[in-house]
Amino acid sequence: MSEIKVNKISPRSGTAFTLGDSGDTFTIPSGATINNQGTAVNFGATGSASWVTTVKTSTFTAVAGEGYFVNTTGGVVSVNLPAGVAGAVVAIKDYAGTFDTNNVTLVQNGSDKIGGSTVNATLFTEGIAVTLVFIDSTQGWLVTDSGLQSESPTTQYVTATGGSIATSGDFKIHTFTGPGTLCVSCAGNASGSNTIEYLIVGAGGGGGRGCSHGAGAGAGGYRVSPSIPVSVQGYPIVVGGGGAGAPAPGSPKYGGDGNLSSGFSISSAGGGGAGGWNDSGGRNGGSGSGSASGPTPTNFGVGNTPPVSPPQGNPGGPVTNAGNSMGGGGGAGEAGNTDGDRTGGDGISNSITGSAVFYAGGGSGGGSNPGADIPGGEGGGGIGGGPPSTAGGAGTANTGGGGGGAFSSQAGGTGGSGVVIIKYKFQN
Repeated sequence: MSEIKVNKISPRSGTAFTLGDSGDTFTIPSGATINNQGTAVNFGATGSASWVTTVKTSTFTAVAGEGYFVNTTGGVVSVNLPAGVAGAVVAIKDYAGTFDTNNVTLVQNGSDKIGGSTVNATLFTEGIAVTLVFIDSTQGWLVTDSGLQSESPTTQYVTATGGSIATSGDFKIHTFTGPGTLCVSCAGNASGSNTIEYLIVGAGGGGGRGCSHGAGAGAGGYRVSPSIPVSVQGYPIVVGGGGAGAPAPGSPKYGGDGNLSSGFSISSAGGGGAGGWNDSGGRNGGSGSGSASGPTPTNFGVGNTPPVSPPQGNPGGPVTNAGNSMGGGGGAGEAGNTDGDRTGGDGISNSITGSAVFYAGGGSGGGSNPGADIPGGEGGGGIGGGPPSTAGGAGTANTGGGGGGAFSSQAGGTGGSGVVIIKYKFQN
């Protein structure tokens, strides 16, 4: 075998150089390195990456030609893309199947676009693997292989954290049963969506008692919107606590008003607390409490206080049957006593969580006519106590249901706490 040793081979003329003839085989021995400083042509497929086997768990800067396994179990990760050069490739793979919980943000390098957009892209699908190739200044980085991804990363929807999070199809649902913050980290773009749906329910009022009977308390205010815009920021969420029921024995005979719930500069008022026999009348709130006044049987609480449009609640019901039945509290869907003496008004059914649930039912009033406990309004309203001596029932937690009124001198029911639920599209 002959051997030629030179430091450089150049063509005799022109710039083209041919190595061997058709059908020849050239072997590069083990341990040798080919260092390409120019442009490789006809060396097989382009757009592939060499995978780095050290798993990334925090923000890093990608190198062109490399693929990375990214573990977001400990939190969100940002990947700074390299400067865009035509043909450059970067690949990302969800290492632990957690991109849906803690996203990866692809950060542009200067003015380099991602899919023709000037917005950073977000990877948020569990198990996703993407390969991006830089094309030109018009489109920038384009996805050539998207693994399990359900949409292009440039079609961004809302991404957020906070509360208890559930998934229903292409939607995320955040439920706040106490105070917190909805932290929006991506608010969509022209090809995605930057709107959310919300349900905000104030807390129910506390039921009343008296030397005779107590009225039913009003439900918390009920407010919904199918679509409001959000931006990248933190939105404080307030969830109201239910009003205390009137104690037995002792004073006051009035139950406490429920507390408001709020988010996105929208507030739902707490329900009106209820009084006992011969008190001055019902209290106002998101929904008003029933009447407990013998001399003025129609002195029930007014709903939708403070007033908003559309209304957030209804009034309580009047005293009936010569004082043997105290008024039921108003609910989001109807006034107190609508379904009969002492009955709390029903709330409203809402399917924001994916299942139909009633919210903001009024507490039923206490009394001896009819002679039994009376269920509260649908949507968490507390029972109204009847013979034998029965305390008012509590409103159901996180429904905004009003507390039930007591029979005889028993305690009124505590109002149900409020709730804030947010729903948005996170993928296509």
